[in-house]
Amino acid sequence: MLPRSITRRRIAAVGALAIAAGLTLSACGGDDTAGTDTAAPAPSAQSTLAKLVPENIAADGKILIGSDASYPPNESVDPATQKIVGWEVELGEALAAKLGLKADFQNAGFDTIIPGIQSGKYELGVSSFTDNPEREKVVDFVTYYSAGVSWAALKGNPKGVNPDDACGKKIGVQQGTVEVDDIKARSEKCVKDGKPAIEQVVRKGQTEVNADLVSGKIDGMLADSPIVGYAVKETGDKLEVIGQVYDAAPYGFAIGKNSGTMKDAVLGALKELIADGTYTKILEKWGVQDGAITTPVINGAGG
Repeated sequence: MLPRSITRRRIAAVGALAIAAGLTLSACGGDDTAGTDTAAPAPSAQSTLAKLVPENIAADGKILIGSDASYPPNESVDPATQKIVGWEVELGEALAAKLGLKADFQNAGFDTIIPGIQSGKYELGVSSFTDNPEREKVVDFVTYYSAGVSWAALKGNPKGVNPDDACGKKIGVQQGTVEVDDIKARSEKCVKDGKPAIEQVVRKGQTEVNADLVSGKIDGMLADSPIVGYAVKETGDKLEVIGQVYDAAPYGFAIGKNSGTMKDAVLGALKELIADGTYTKILEKWGVQDGAITTPVINGAGG
């Protein structure tokens, strides 16, 4: 296994400061065109937690949330309603309700979300961000899930893709993700060992990568474990997981460093969702319960 840092599966360029449901053929993330106004849990202010929400966030009764809705089942756009759906969306809605607020999800390019949090455009980032030290320099995180990296190929693996030796193969990844760094490092090792480089096919949205694999345009793909598992499930007998999951790391809600006690409010609300069973119910509904955590934490505070 190649050594690599444990980072957010989807490694965004963290703005200029830190330096971006089924298998639909079109990517849905990338611009602020779709939002959610779904039937979220009715806001039920928990007095202690609600008091922790900064006044500037609580004033309009909602939390503006940035999310790249091209990553099913975590978040994607329902083609029938054009609403953002997914288990992270439902978790965000339940969390907002715990704070007496409504979640307002805004579809955005992945690599624009953290800069948007820094500028105040978004009050929370919910988009499968891996909590890592580099990102903690510019935002704080409340951890809520654990995911690893998985590979997939066409059923039967007709091109004989081996994650540990994919030299000469055409492999797809989503731009801005750590999978890009992963496949680049593997390709460099191939060349160093005198083998053909990996042909890296980088797409804007994960749904495009999925579609490329189903149509045979690429030989294999890698993405977060729940994303790959969902893609395999949704395509029936067309795809299969190959190799083992590796590099497990936490997802975190991204929160601005100038948001005061907002991180404490989010942590408290998440703890209540875990305690009352809502968290587990949401994950089980979407079939992603294997990544459940029991003890969320705040990381990056004061950084």
